[in-house]
Amino acid sequence: MNIRFVIQLFGLLIVVLAAAMAGIAVWGAIDAVQHGGSAWLATRAEWISAGAALVVGGVLYLIGRAKHSDYMGRREALLLVALVWLVGAAVSALPFWVWAHLDTQPQSGHPFRSAVSCYFEAMSGLTTTGASVLADVEAVPIAILLWRATTHWLGGLGIVVLFVAVLPTLGVGGKKLFQAEAGPSREALRPKIVETARVLLLIYIGLNVGEIVLLRLCGLSWIDATCEAFATIATGGFSRKTASIAGYGSLAVEIVVIVFMLLSGINFGLYFELVKGRFSNVWRDPELRWYLGITLVACVIVVVALVNQPIQTAAGAQVGPGPGAAARYGVFAVVSTRTNTGFATADVNPWGFLSHLVLLTFMVSGACMGSTGGGVKLVRCLIAGRVLLAGIGQAFRPNVVKPIRIGRTVVSHELRDEALSYVLLYAIVLLAGGVAIHLIEPAGSIDVLTAFSASAACLSNTGPGLGAVGTVQNYGWMSDASKIVLSLVMLLGRLEVYALAVLFAPQFWRAE
Repeated sequence: MNIRFVIQLFGLLIVVLAAAMAGIAVWGAIDAVQHGGSAWLATRAEWISAGAALVVGGVLYLIGRAKHSDYMGRREALLLVALVWLVGAAVSALPFWVWAHLDTQPQSGHPFRSAVSCYFEAMSGLTTTGASVLADVEAVPIAILLWRATTHWLGGLGIVVLFVAVLPTLGVGGKKLFQAEAGPSREALRPKIVETARVLLLIYIGLNVGEIVLLRLCGLSWIDATCEAFATIATGGFSRKTASIAGYGSLAVEIVVIVFMLLSGINFGLYFELVKGRFSNVWRDPELRWYLGITLVACVIVVVALVNQPIQTAAGAQVGPGPGAAARYGVFAVVSTRTNTGFATADVNPWGFLSHLVLLTFMVSGACMGSTGGGVKLVRCLIAGRVLLAGIGQAFRPNVVKPIRIGRTVVSHELRDEALSYVLLYAIVLLAGGVAIHLIEPAGSIDVLTAFSASAACLSNTGPGLGAVGTVQNYGWMSDASKIVLSLVMLLGRLEVYALAVLFAPQFWRAE
């Protein structure tokens, strides 16, 4: 294995993170001049963290730059991706930790005094999960919150994909790196993989800019609009408000966020088809049609279930029952969960069993392949469903053999096996995560619903779950051991399990 080349590229990626921190620090200095106080501490934390990351990244780059081959195979790419997310989260956690320890008069129970909590928050940001340890988001300096939102932006399309987009010198190695991070979810839109990454990056930036402008027109400040857009397009969920999107109290803002959450849950390759004017290809895409159709049906089910029920908003206000309130809060919750974004406008814990069933199903199934959403991905669920129906049919017609189709496309045996094995592996990880948390936390301090919904919410990169980790709660009360487990679960969900699981296979480390 070409370890030196991996170290060199890994060091370069750490330098990229350092540059992003420095950019936030520059903005933080401008903000600190206006507001002073804790804003200066946050700015100092960003500068210190950027300097430390630059030194570490620079040293690793120089170590790896010694004579070596530039060959990057599949194993090197998988190792680099795992390092980027595992160690990159630790580097991204530096501003949180440094800020907390620069404060000589910290409030009791400061959420970032614990290094594990900082790592959890950073991993949640980079994996676009949105699970947070913060009970009062608005008490945190804006510079720290902007960095928190930036981790979403970097992780949304994938740090490695962004890296490939701006470093064309990677050549063939770039293709291996792109495939290792993105998995089977992104098709090649252009002949060269670097061009594909750039196309995806431009689409990603375009969606971010579009939402920022619309949110600004809705009355949000530029910084609020930027943070919310970064969280929306990345389907992350880190909001600038403690009450999430409900904190703005604006129906217009909620509508804009709903629209862009839906757009972010669509395969980005279809946007390329739109740009090229191939509209029929977009509409004929079976996953898109199922995605929109199932979401619409789920919205109707949840709205009907809520129409006679009073609703408590995430901001703590009580809203009387009625079709208007049911539609406003029900649709937002369905779309937020469908796309694994994790934004909230209402406390979903008091909602009935039917609403919870819909939300949990969407949480696990996820959005479309090639989107920034998490979960199993809808196309895998469709394939698994088709296989199940085919098995039932063969039970009473054993001599009839029909190919599995998704739309007009015949599903190959390889793709069918991949989908089924992934669904099974996903279920095993979800159950293992829930059991581990339930065993780790003191007896009586956590219920089964909370444990398993926390595992599902982190594995699907949704963030909020049900019970004590619901839409108006947070993960700050959990033990460090549980946070470590959930951080690993988030990463498994983001890298779709395989990219991290292979590191534990002995043959992965053997020389070829």
